[in-house]
Amino acid sequence: MTDAKPYRHRFPMTIIQHAVWLYHRFPLSYRDVQELLHQRGIVVSHETLREWCMKFGPLFAEDLRHREPRRSSRWHMDEVCTGVDGVRHWLWRAVDEYGFVLDILLQRHRDTEAAKTFLTRLLGEYDVPEVIHTDQLRSYGAAIREIPRLVNVDHQEVISTARCNNVIEQSHRPTRRQERRQQGFKRKKRAQEFLNLHARIGNLHHHTHTSVSASIRRSNQKQAFQTWSTVAAGAV
Repeated sequence: MTDAKPYRHRFPMTIIQHAVWLYHRFPLSYRDVQELLHQRGIVVSHETLREWCMKFGPLFAEDLRHREPRRSSRWHMDEVCTGVDGVRHWLWRAVDEYGFVLDILLQRHRDTEAAKTFLTRLLGEYDVPEVIHTDQLRSYGAAIREIPRLVNVDHQEVISTARCNNVIEQSHRPTRRQERRQQGFKRKKRAQEFLNLHARIGNLHHHTHTSVSASIRRSNQKQAFQTWSTVAAGAV
């Protein structure tokens, strides 16, 4: 891990990357992170922490995305309502069968055009899936029929209220916790940037939550830490 200071920042990257990681890894506020750093003798304002997340967050998210392995060909998709500065938006999310986030997109509407936009975005990053699991929102079926590449894909609708699509339901929980901690999202662009990195860090540490032996879990955590350090070093 490099100790070099990023351009126009008085703190080394080791501190900046750790602060950004803390904010996205756990349901913490900027003031919580500020206190944790202060306990280590590092005095940083919560406004500086916010600026670090805004500047480096997109860089970290993009690098992590490129480092992720190929995902499963079974997509689980869902959308939940969220507020942005008091205006209702829809958070569209896609995960694979193992719970790794494929993509997440904040949109103003919950209709066929919005579903088509999200599916097209996914196809720009991933191969055509074998199966797409969605809830019973009709917009999914309509959008799939309008995209030629998805004509032969097995589209399966599940009943969300019965938790048949539990893998995607579980994926929403970390975002909800952080959203409550932040007392909601204030700006759409900032919210999307936050969600992008939040999802990638969640993927990075996904294996650390599985029911495995302590030694394997520690090994998975060590690998995740090493990857994060490499990503952070590349942002200098």
